[in-house]
Amino acid sequence: MKQAILITAYKNMHHLEELAAFFDDSFELYIHIDKKSGISKKELESLKKYDVVKLVSQKYKVNWGGFNHLKSILFLTEQALKNSKNFYLHLISGHDFPIKPKQFFLEFFKKKNTEFISYFEVPRIGWADNNGMDRLEYFNLYDVFDAKKSKHNKWIKRLISLQKKYGYKRSIPSSFPQLYGGATWWSLTRECAEYVIEYTNENKSFFNRFKHTLCSEEFYFQTIIMNSRFAENVSTNTLRYIDWNSRNGNRPAVLDELDYEKLTLTDAVFARKFEYPISEDIMKKLRALNVG
Repeated sequence: MKQAILITAYKNMHHLEELAAFFDDSFELYIHIDKKSGISKKELESLKKYDVVKLVSQKYKVNWGGFNHLKSILFLTEQALKNSKNFYLHLISGHDFPIKPKQFFLEFFKKKNTEFISYFEVPRIGWADNNGMDRLEYFNLYDVFDAKKSKHNKWIKRLISLQKKYGYKRSIPSSFPQLYGGATWWSLTRECAEYVIEYTNENKSFFNRFKHTLCSEEFYFQTIIMNSRFAENVSTNTLRYIDWNSRNGNRPAVLDELDYEKLTLTDAVFARKFEYPISEDIMKKLRALNVG
């Protein structure tokens, strides 16, 4: 039996190699790297030298907030499910790192039949603009424009403002189930992940309606799972440690040596966000902690 680690990334080649070096043959890594990434083909090939790395793909150009991020996640999920030995799937970013030893993963998840994914009903008071509904009810053109570029971000906001000004809203189909939202990152059983893929294949109109939705991956898995038989097995604990304060020039915070004690005390199995050189010292300690 194996566990699949699904990784969406766009930079930090060195960190991806750290992840590949950490896991052993009880795991398989499936990696999607943003098609517009500056990572070279030589670097991509170097990832494949690790036996645990089963896939390195650049299938999609992924902009922050865009539909292609959801597509890349579903693609990785499908690929991981091709190996019938993968019984748990963990979705992480290229900025994450495990903070429990490999043996902990093997023992903890072997005994579980739990879907670790956060959720809440949408609309949710205080979540994003208009309780989260602006994400769905307007054309959010994050695949067309790169929000990381100031000029592009202004165009995205301007187009949303125009839709509001002229009273245009995208309808939510009456056939839609109750909507749920939550965090992108999850750990799911094989059976649950298979159900999400089957639902996607059988409900293309549902899938397609999330195009031009801001951060559609923060709705998609939650909505499908919480309207299924797997809802009774869901734990809202994602097993991820994230500091949502602004620190080290980023929000969520880039973790540094000052975070080490907190990481040893948390029940999380992954933490983020790691960036070099800020995270270099804490990474040394984590590697030492996770030996074996």
